[in-house]
Amino acid sequence: MMDFIAHNLAPIMFISVMAMLLLGYPVAFTLAAGGLAYFVIGVEVSHLSSEIRLFWNLLQAHPDRIYGIMYNDTLLAIPFFTFMGLILERSRMAEDLLDTIGQLFGPIRGGLAYAVILVGALLAATTGVVAASVIAMGLISLPIMMRYGYNQSVATGTIAASGTLAQIVPPSLVLIVMADQLGRSVGDMYIGALYPALIIIAIYCGYILLLTLFRPEWVPSLPKEARTLGSGVTSLIVVIAAAIAINYIAYYFVFESLRYEVRFVWSAVAAAACALIFSLANRKFGWGLMSRLAEEVVIVLIPPLALIFLVLGTIFLGIATPTEGGAMGAVGALVLALIKRRLDLKSVKQALDSTTRLSAFVMFILIGARVFGLTFYGINGNVWIEDLLLALPGGEFGFLLVVTIIIFILGCFLDFFEIAFIMVPLLAPVAEKLGIDLIWFGIILGINLQTSFLTPPFGFSLFYLRSIAPTKDWTDTATGGTLPGIKTTAIYKGALPFIILQFMMILLVILFPQLVMHYKDEHTGIDPADVKIELPGFGGQDGGLGFSPFGAPSGGESGSDGSSGSSGGLSLPGMDGLPGAPSFGGEADNGNGASGGNAPAEDAAPAPNTDLSAPPSFN
Repeated sequence: MMDFIAHNLAPIMFISVMAMLLLGYPVAFTLAAGGLAYFVIGVEVSHLSSEIRLFWNLLQAHPDRIYGIMYNDTLLAIPFFTFMGLILERSRMAEDLLDTIGQLFGPIRGGLAYAVILVGALLAATTGVVAASVIAMGLISLPIMMRYGYNQSVATGTIAASGTLAQIVPPSLVLIVMADQLGRSVGDMYIGALYPALIIIAIYCGYILLLTLFRPEWVPSLPKEARTLGSGVTSLIVVIAAAIAINYIAYYFVFESLRYEVRFVWSAVAAAACALIFSLANRKFGWGLMSRLAEEVVIVLIPPLALIFLVLGTIFLGIATPTEGGAMGAVGALVLALIKRRLDLKSVKQALDSTTRLSAFVMFILIGARVFGLTFYGINGNVWIEDLLLALPGGEFGFLLVVTIIIFILGCFLDFFEIAFIMVPLLAPVAEKLGIDLIWFGIILGINLQTSFLTPPFGFSLFYLRSIAPTKDWTDTATGGTLPGIKTTAIYKGALPFIILQFMMILLVILFPQLVMHYKDEHTGIDPADVKIELPGFGGQDGGLGFSPFGAPSGGESGSDGSSGSSGGLSLPGMDGLPGAPSFGGEADNGNGASGGNAPAEDAAPAPNTDLSAPPSFN
């Protein structure tokens, strides 16, 4: 029995700890306790198996490993982005965006659904927190969609799926943690996720478009009396065209002397600032040059878009690191909330409290994962995982298929932090051995986790939406009418089409890696293998600098005046007045350069025996 345990300790440890996690025990303490318990078992049975490399002194490695977590400045981006999202949530930015974009798309069928998807993308790009996005949009848009006759499944599915965009749209917390665990740049992870995120948003909008064509009664347009901002898209198009023209002029004429990155930033800032100032002035002085709709869209949309650009644009352009971008985003969120007069001490305290809780949650899970990892690697658990996965048929595609299924199942029960800190460090070495780019691998895992957030019956987004959706008949405060409650089965049914779309996206990224791998094109670095360092030669014959290695300058033959003849290299001018090489106990140079040549002069006296341990004498 003991022999069996000793030779199978790695699978026993992995299965038992995962079972405890799936049963709902606290993740950080389960990992730490499992790691310490199996450490004791491993030390006691180490004499029975050569694969176990555990000994008591190895426990002294834990302080350094834990300090390494706290020293990791990449993880600083997590509290920054979390705080930014919470401040924006409490400043009711989602409410303003949904109302304005809903009015903009109101006249067309499915307009509210399009608004929810686009606002979900904007919230994802500013908050990066799934729970905040789903709850905010559910509280604001679900009553409106029900009021105007949207199908319950379509409304709930759209809200839940749009909220999960925070998993894959930069600056996603998932991507930060994934990059840290894979040992890759967060900036590269953001750039790699950009195209897949945009494609997912387009696919969601395409699904709503199909519904407008085949099930138009499920996604009606807003009635005319509900369009409080009226029409006026033409003036909005004119403002956008004017902003593009200002951007062009600023980029090519005003800031042409600056670097590309700086020109791009300042030209974009100038265009957005001009549009915003003009809209505010039009409202303040009643010029009537813009429609109410265009005015509201510009005033509401530009601040969050500017914040997104401040955070992501500076990261993509290489101006700021993700940690610095998160810090700027947190300050920007405070400024936006202050400008809108929606910042108070209570909101800041609540945001700080939630940020501290999440940061502590992440740190404790990381500490538990480090304790677990030390024991698991000490019993060759990583080798067991590698052998298991490398033996799969199908090469890298077989590996990706199996990993996708495993992560999808685990994602139904575990939060992405647990999966990232436990599974990713075990899977990454195998992926690297198979030649899989780790940024590509991380994006696939991120989309997979996004899908698992939608999967019944355990999808986290579904739980968030269920917690705020009415279960019984409720009274609409705007119309006074009674609307039916939303069943859990309707929420599950609404999520299914989006799950299918997500799986299609995973297959698309696997089949077309260039959707992610374009991040390599952003780098203009030089391959170290192509770098050749050639030192210049000493002497003029080979085109060198014209210096002999130890003596005075050489070149051709030296004349009696110390001038050098023609040579292919550089020679020092005006050497006539300079003394020759130092004399160590012999005669000083007579000034004609005799002793400064490549060989001693014929009439030079032989050097006496000199004590080489004494300091040199310069006569």
